[in-house]
Amino acid sequence: MYRPYRIPVTKASPDIKLPEPRISKLVILIVKILGRLYLFLFYGVTKIVPHKDKSLFEAFERALSGKSKCIIAFRHPNGGEPQLLTWFFLFKFRRYAAKFGVRFAKRPHAVFVYGYEVVRWGGWVARFVMPNVGGMPIYHSRMDTKGMTRIYKAITDGVYPLAIAPEGQVSYTADSVPRLEPGVIRIGFNAALNMEKTNPSCPVEILPLSIHFRFGSWGKGTIELLLRYIEKFCNNSGKFPFKKTSKGQSFEERVRRCRDRILEINEERYKIKKDDSLSFKDRLEKVALAALETAERMLNLNSDGDYFSRLYKIRQICWDRIFLHNVYSLENIPQIERSVKDLAAGEAWHIARHQELADLCWYFKSEIPSEETALHNKIEYVQNLHDFANRTMGGAYSNRVSIFPRKVIIKTAPVINLTERLSRYKENKKAAIAETLSDLENAYLDNINEMNRTEQG
Repeated sequence: MYRPYRIPVTKASPDIKLPEPRISKLVILIVKILGRLYLFLFYGVTKIVPHKDKSLFEAFERALSGKSKCIIAFRHPNGGEPQLLTWFFLFKFRRYAAKFGVRFAKRPHAVFVYGYEVVRWGGWVARFVMPNVGGMPIYHSRMDTKGMTRIYKAITDGVYPLAIAPEGQVSYTADSVPRLEPGVIRIGFNAALNMEKTNPSCPVEILPLSIHFRFGSWGKGTIELLLRYIEKFCNNSGKFPFKKTSKGQSFEERVRRCRDRILEINEERYKIKKDDSLSFKDRLEKVALAALETAERMLNLNSDGDYFSRLYKIRQICWDRIFLHNVYSLENIPQIERSVKDLAAGEAWHIARHQELADLCWYFKSEIPSEETALHNKIEYVQNLHDFANRTMGGAYSNRVSIFPRKVIIKTAPVINLTERLSRYKENKKAAIAETLSDLENAYLDNINEMNRTEQG
């Protein structure tokens, strides 16, 4: 399950030049043949099903027949949502829609917006597949006029729904909504203004979509194995506070000991004085800020802006030193200059370790589950606890361990019609965006509550 993390030898590489997004029938055929194997490797024998309502199918029917423009605002708690949804929309969606009596004017598909860093760490598979199934890259912390123009064109002129994660990145928790970025709402309103001029009878709709993992007997057994691995990380010296075995301790006690020990190690790392009078959340916040400030200091950056703008800026600079921005060949660079760039890339990799820890720490705030807590919540917490240890040891999202779910449930809420809200947007843009963002958050929370009520019932 866990492979010891090894510090790689990082060298500067040419930037990745992607073709313009398009829909390749050949690549879709390859995805159909190999996509289920890919999902099996990452999710096991998982059944992907929509929740029992028609809003998802009706929104697609309107979009695919040209009656509306649809933006799928999907939750992004686990990282694999775009792959799961792409495969589901292409190869399973019509069969489920037929059960509700819904037919589509063309083969269902959705084009996803993703951060440029994905094709940098995602390898050749991501670089080959994503542009050829219509995926559109965007920079988080750099002006990207070309990327934004591409997105607006996909909404107003495209034939498929556009999928964006309003959380901006992986959020690590499915049963709460830690944060939403207003970008998707701004994009939607601007697209609605454009459509008002060119096709006023075609509204722009936002479809709130959530992904919920549910686990069976495999999850029950694997969570125990993963927790033992975490205890091993914390106990390899055999010293206090892990002299005693965890035998006879409750799940909550075992998790708490590991969590607190990993926190203490990070406090020691950043020279933070331990204060037992503070809550775990407050102590973790100090670690997160120290990690962020350490990365900024190493990059000679000022600590300007909100937490995530600072995080994105560090991430962008580090990736641009590893994959040289707008440099597509290193063949003609003198050896001494190449060596300096390699050193800068290696330094960037180490700086990014602080950023990766700061990223996970911001989200790792939920309460420790008890024995009575639902299995999916316990598994999610232990996966995040393992990631806390992983990032403390220099890992990143790519080293994250995920337990195979038994079922993936796709849950949608009624669409939010932005065209109907344009008068409010024209009067007060800021208020209209804030109000719509709040409605989107409430739609996600309604999804969560309905899923929990269904299972309890």
